[in-house]
Amino acid sequence: MNKLILAYSFLFFTNFIAFGQRPEPASMYAVRLEEPVTVDGRLDEGVWQEDGWISDFIQTFPSDTSLAVAQSKVKIAYDDKFLYIAAIMLNPEPREKYVSTSLRRDYRGNQNDGISIVIDTFNDKTNGYIFGVNPYGVQREAMMGNGGLQPTDFNLAWDNKWYSEAAIHEDHWIVEIGIPFSTLRYKDDTDNWNVNFYRIDSKYSEKSTWTPIPKNFNVTHMAFTQNLYFPEPLPKSGGNYSLIPYAAMATSNNSLEGYSEPLKPSFGGDAKIGLGPAMNLDLTVNPDFSQVEVDEQVTNLDRFEIFFPERRQFFLENVDLFADFGTDRIRPFFSRRIGVDRDESTGQNVQNQILYGARLSGKLTDDWRIGAMNMQTGSDPLRGITGKNFSVAALQRKVFNRSNVGVMLINRETLDMERTNLVNGDHNRLAGIDYNLFSKDNRWSGKFFYHRTFEKGVDEDTGTGHAQLAFNDVNFNAGLAYSYVGENYNPLVGYTPRTGYQRIAPEIGYTFFPDSEHINRHGPGFLSETLWNPSLGVTDELHTLNYLVQFHSFAEVTLSGNNQYTYLFFPFDPTRTGGEPLAEGTGYRYSYLGIDFRTDPRKALALQGTGQIGQYYSGTMANFTGVAQWRIGYRANISMNLSYSRIRLPEPQKDADLFLIGPRIDLTFTRSLFWTTFIQYNNQIDNININTRIQWRYAPVSDLFMVYTDNYFPGTFASKQRAFVMKLNYWLNL
Repeated sequence: MNKLILAYSFLFFTNFIAFGQRPEPASMYAVRLEEPVTVDGRLDEGVWQEDGWISDFIQTFPSDTSLAVAQSKVKIAYDDKFLYIAAIMLNPEPREKYVSTSLRRDYRGNQNDGISIVIDTFNDKTNGYIFGVNPYGVQREAMMGNGGLQPTDFNLAWDNKWYSEAAIHEDHWIVEIGIPFSTLRYKDDTDNWNVNFYRIDSKYSEKSTWTPIPKNFNVTHMAFTQNLYFPEPLPKSGGNYSLIPYAAMATSNNSLEGYSEPLKPSFGGDAKIGLGPAMNLDLTVNPDFSQVEVDEQVTNLDRFEIFFPERRQFFLENVDLFADFGTDRIRPFFSRRIGVDRDESTGQNVQNQILYGARLSGKLTDDWRIGAMNMQTGSDPLRGITGKNFSVAALQRKVFNRSNVGVMLINRETLDMERTNLVNGDHNRLAGIDYNLFSKDNRWSGKFFYHRTFEKGVDEDTGTGHAQLAFNDVNFNAGLAYSYVGENYNPLVGYTPRTGYQRIAPEIGYTFFPDSEHINRHGPGFLSETLWNPSLGVTDELHTLNYLVQFHSFAEVTLSGNNQYTYLFFPFDPTRTGGEPLAEGTGYRYSYLGIDFRTDPRKALALQGTGQIGQYYSGTMANFTGVAQWRIGYRANISMNLSYSRIRLPEPQKDADLFLIGPRIDLTFTRSLFWTTFIQYNNQIDNININTRIQWRYAPVSDLFMVYTDNYFPGTFASKQRAFVMKLNYWLNL
């Protein structure tokens, strides 16, 4: 605890360090309209013919010291209901073709041409929105948390209603956007926001922004947004109410357990209610998440469970309020635990029905944010499952310039709704406090927290603490993290694969930016982590020395040398195929080489993968995981996922050759009609999976889904489980 107190003291001191700032560009001014704009991509309204455009975009890749080669111009206007954005993307030479991976919403990646706007409606440079459009009119939107510092803070799974059109001309392309004020959250009577714009141009391998951003940061970082002024306080968004009902029909057959479910209908839906312009209430009754794409399988050689991110729409508004407490492997709350329970007849985790839920999130004031959630799952006597009630509350306070302090309370209670019976003592609770540090210029970041769980009869060693500080400059980066996880810390609604250890993890790196025709940057890095506990001493180590080379083409390769030590707390089969396990209480030190690479993603054929070769526990392993993707224009993507592990162990352990092969075809006929099919063969779990899905987006954020999935035994092609789902949902604004 003394270490944590010292860490917190050092943390608050860092907020008073003065950082040098780059010159700031002029602010931007929106134009007030009396008549609405027709969003058609033509820019023929009078407002777009007048002065007031911003330009002079600055490169952030491949360098950050010059004006963009492919320049852009942007202008903003608004009326009582919409924010309008017009953008003209100029080309130095005539051009008709652009790179787009598909016509599917929510494109991402450096290979996609596009223009995006970053909007910070509360002027905190920490939370906000991104809206983007590519030359073929494909949209994407995302919610941002924690200033966009990490890739996980960029949430493309969030969807909402807005409108845009694009048009391609000989020497430029145009985008016109209309965003309803009801889609955004902002404080009453505000007359300014923070914004930035960034463009990715594939022909020149260029990223450019209106506000200068140092080349060591992502273009989405909100620390570098600048003022957008409105000539008068913005109008209130008015009643912001949406209903999202659905109707579905599903049937399934489980040959392994000998039962089937006949085709039956189900109904339910969500509601979104704006409580003022800055607060949102989400309600759900009998939700159905069949539109969520099946998680792609992976070969698991780890001793602990694998993390899959949340993609269900209901949980995504202001997701950082709930999901960003803790750190990667010490998460107090993980929403994918809701709707999953243990089938007592098989010992497997299975999907469990959610009966209803309510979720409140948003801004109370400029400095205070609040989140609260309650969800109830149903009972399933055939599987020995009793319903659970999940309650989560979070309160966050902005401190200093961009940092914040948050507290979280979590309660999971066993509750049978049919009997209205609270099972006494069967609860799991957690209380925690987090401090997130973000300096004004984004060079310093940190996280400090203490959490504790509460269960009946368990009082000792139920807490966890963490202190982390990182520095990131143009050439140099460094960080240090320390964690303590108690033996009896048990967040049943969180993601903490192991307990009872302390961990220290330093890292350091240096980046060179050569004057080269091909190489953009390169440099060495060192990462290390050591885990120990008082009774056993050191139980795990991983020390990695790597070297990164990134090219102007967005291709990159990282080579690494690794040394690892693992102590086994329980018998473990390194192949996870049922072979003779290595003995409990034994330790292994082994070394191996690694590679991580990706080719130019703008090419029609692109490759990426990771591999390692060397020692593995008491034997050796050669492993490769990668994907080859062939893009046929923007209408078809054909890819092949491959994972192969060649494991050789001395007797009595068994050797293994583990394959996971997954061809995938993704067809985007139009911007509203998609068909995805993938096959996965996994010999580690002796399974072939086929999943095919047709999606028709017949109206904004409204879809018809048809999904078929089947699982087979590879040897006989006898079916294990199969299911068919058809679902219709509609987004209705009231």
